[in-house]
Amino acid sequence: MDFSVLTPHLFRNAHLFAPEDKGRCDLLIAAGKIVAIEKASQGTTRPDCPETDLAGAVVCPGFIDQHVHLIGGGGEAGPHTRTPEVRLSALVAAGITSVVGLLGTDGVTRHTESLLAKTRALEHEGISAWMLTGAYGLPSPTITGSVEKDVALIDKIIGVKCAISDHRSSAPADHQLASMAAQSRVGGLLGAKAGISVFHLGNSPKLLEPLLSILHNADVPRVKLLPTHVNRAQALFHAALNYAREGGFIDITTSISEPIDAASAIVMAREAQVPFNRLTLSSDGNGSQPKFDESGNLVGIGVAGFESLLETLQQLVNRHQLPLEEALLPFTQNVAAFLGLEHKGRIAPGCDADFLVLTDDLQIRDVWAKGRQMVREGAVCVKGTFE
Repeated sequence: MDFSVLTPHLFRNAHLFAPEDKGRCDLLIAAGKIVAIEKASQGTTRPDCPETDLAGAVVCPGFIDQHVHLIGGGGEAGPHTRTPEVRLSALVAAGITSVVGLLGTDGVTRHTESLLAKTRALEHEGISAWMLTGAYGLPSPTITGSVEKDVALIDKIIGVKCAISDHRSSAPADHQLASMAAQSRVGGLLGAKAGISVFHLGNSPKLLEPLLSILHNADVPRVKLLPTHVNRAQALFHAALNYAREGGFIDITTSISEPIDAASAIVMAREAQVPFNRLTLSSDGNGSQPKFDESGNLVGIGVAGFESLLETLQQLVNRHQLPLEEALLPFTQNVAAFLGLEHKGRIAPGCDADFLVLTDDLQIRDVWAKGRQMVREGAVCVKGTFE
């Protein structure tokens, strides 16, 4: 155990975005938690406490990336195109202090048990990690044999994932989708978790129809159903805007640049009168990025990184002129609200000490996760077990 996280540490003179703009503040952390916040002008003192003067640097909550292929994804062009496991250093270097892992196309050589082990490993190495059970296919691959039991009984599992409107999905019937979502919902109630269902969206003209069928065939609340990759096609994005205006959350993928990049998608949603607290951003990091022609033939493949998160934040502020406190919401507070993580996504007493120190031009200088420094002066200082 790193006992340094138990020692109180005082950060002075931070320009604090919690994510709301709090102005110049002093921040006290101890035992992995935010203990106190006071205006810098009040002259906070702590004689026996290590101090860091941040000299007006921006401090904001760490990113919560709710869509990461922690044990790799891909495989659409054969075994050699299976992407590798993610390393801790890649996550923290990108400002990610909380992560949700999931499976993708390959539910044959990738397993929920392995994903659970990786989730626990990352937690041990210093960040906060959860996972979704299931994969592209239905019935969902699970650990206990039941989506409901997985969510209710396994601490790290907070919901389920599947694929719809995609030629790689298992073409699930409406009743199968409704049953899956209902099981996740009830499992969440029993386990005091979010009990969410995340839907990978492809380029099918069916758009959100399979997801909307759940609302007609089950009584699962709309706020528990999350369509993701909604910026991958114009028609899909407009359907997603309607879905969000009617009360749902939508997840925009930062590693997708065409036809709608993530920053532009956020601005378009804002202009379309979508409640801003219903918008989330995620990277799809470590997943494959296959390119298919009109006949469904694979013509290229790559791997999604994590740098797109910070790039999107910079674009929102610098290109689109969004106030930083608003631009931060889809990376932090909004995600925490959807995932039911009351101790994440904010800098406030009682919350986990997960925060970023940013330069004036919004580059990552330092990263702290659960009160432990992971990045110092732009360099990763805590790495994974085998890095």
